[in-house]
Formats: sequence, structure tokens, C-alpha cells
Amino acid sequence: MSELAERFETHDPGEKQVAEKIRCDACPVMCYIADGRTGACDRYGNVGGRIVRMDPLTILDHAAETGGAVVPFVAEGEAWNGELVNTGRRFVTAIGAGTTYPDYKPAPFIVSQEVEGVDLVTVVTEGIFSYCGVKVKIDTDRHIGDETAIVRSQGEAIGHVTTGEYGSQMLSLGGVHHLTGGSKQEGRATCDALLNLCNRKPVELTIDGGATVIVEAGKPPVIDGKIEHRMRVGCGSATIGMFATQWRGLVDEVVVVDDHITGVVSEHQAGKVLGWEDTGIKIIGRRSTPGRYFKVSEPGLGWGGTTISDPLSILGDWNAKKGARPG
Repeated sequence: MSELAERFETHDPGEKQVAEKIRCDACPVMCYIADGRTGACDRYGNVGGRIVRMDPLTILDHAAETGGAVVPFVAEGEAWNGELVNTGRRFVTAIGAGTTYPDYKPAPFIVSQEVEGVDLVTVVTEGIFSYCGVKVKIDTDRHIGDETAIVRSQGEAIGHVTTGEYGSQMLSLGGVHHLTGGSKQEGRATCDALLNLCNRKPVELTIDGGATVIVEAGKPPVIDGKIEHRMRVGCGSATIGMFATQWRGLVDEVVVVDDHITGVVSEHQAGKVLGWEDTGIKIIGRRSTPGRYFKVSEPGLGWGGTTISDPLSILGDWNAKKGARPG
């Protein structure tokens, strides 16, 4: 049996054989691992004096438990001898991949085959979780925190607020600095949060100087104890572009308050195309292009993610020369 086959052999370690630490060479970290413990990666451990792969094949287990179709790695009852298996099959999965760094030693599975006259080489390794991260999209109008504000889980920094994307608040979580670059508590809190988020479990996050948010894939966010029911479809300008035709003939004017771009339909190009009459309205803010205003308010928990509680407060004096009229 080859050394590689022995490394991945499924076996019963039986009685403990070695009490002292042994060295794992699966990656350049070269951990010394005591019996019954795992290395820094948690992938390999010392079981009875042997380095053993610790991660369960959760995808395979799930398929087997639910009666799904599975393809045996080798014939039932046979041990792998280190040679290529099922070389006639084109599809190669990552089940059983074992190295963390394929740069200084070969990946455990290198499969070559010829398909329709083309030589194919498939190298199966595994992603390193310490490099992983997630981007969380939170569908809310609420201001949850300033850009670059630290995001915490279990009191530990695990990421930051990043640039909002078209009507949604965005968080960048994880990455090597939080998973391995800080304290052990920070790394564990980051790992727990990422695993729970990716497994569709709720995670409570606190943002420095901002909100406390509970996020869960497929469910509305809970922000400072309140469940979100609605959110804007885009900035004020985009909203006018989408809905101006529905508003035409029902109202004289529409102002969409937004912490990014506040829109005014009578001035906006979408309104002009429809022949919308001027109303002489004046918005207190920095006019960008017709019907689009910046800096109407600071971000907050009011109208359209601003600090505004009374939308009439952003209106200046009406201009009769530009269409203002009674009623």
C-alpha cells in the first residue's frame, strides 16, 4: 500500500499507540499534533499515532441518508491501492481531496484521460477556508452603519460595512485577516458566522456606531428588533424611471426621497418623455442633473434611508414662473 493510500485509508485506529506529538506534512505549516487533537486547519488529526483526515464527507452522507444516487469510489469492501480508479469516467468530483497547499507537493488526485481526442488533466484539491469570505446583501432602506464600520459577531470583529449596491446594504465578512490574522476568539467567531450564514442559519451581527442585525438567507432581515417588510426598488431616479408611466395622470408631482439620489418626476427625463408638466417645485439639496438630487439628507432611519421624518422639510419655496399653481 502506498503512503498516499495509507493517509486516506478508512480504518479503526484501535488502541492508542503513540502519546507524543507527531508531525503532519499536509501543508507547509507542518503542525506537531498531540494524540487526540487536530492541526491548525482542523482537517487532519492525530488518531492513535497516525495522521488521519477528520472532515466527514457531508455531501455524500446526505445523499446516502436521503436515498440519493451515489457512485462508489472503489468496489465495496476493497481498499484503495493508490492507483487511478474509474479512469473511463469523465466526471471527477472533489470528494476525498486532501491537500491544503498543492504548491509544494502533488494534489492527492490527479486524473488524466482522453476525451474526443483531447488530453484532459483534472487536479482535485480543496479550498482553504482561512482564505474564504462572504458578501452579505441586506435588503433594507435603513442605514445600518457607516461604510468601513466594523461588523462584529460574539463581540469579535469579523468584517466591515462595504459600499451599498443599488438599494441594498452590503457587508463584507471573513477573509484571512479575521480568520487567521487576529486572536483565536476572532477566528472562531468569524468561522462560526460564515458557516452558519452559508448553512442558512440566523446570525446576529452588531455594527460599530450602527445597528444590530439578524440575517438569515431567504428571510427578511431583523434590524434593531424590527422585521423588514418593504424596501425601495432602487434610488429615487431609478424608481421614477420604472414607475413614471403608472403615475401619469394620477398626481401632479412625485418626489422619491432617497439617501443616495432623490428624484423629482416633473424634472426627470422619464417625466419629460411623457410630457409631464412643470410644477415649480424646489428641492433643498445638491442638484445633479434634471430631476436628480444628491445630499438631500444624511443616511438614517427615516424616509428612504435618510434622517427625514417629515418629507415636506426638503421643499423650498415654489416657483410660479416654472409652473407652480394653487391646488
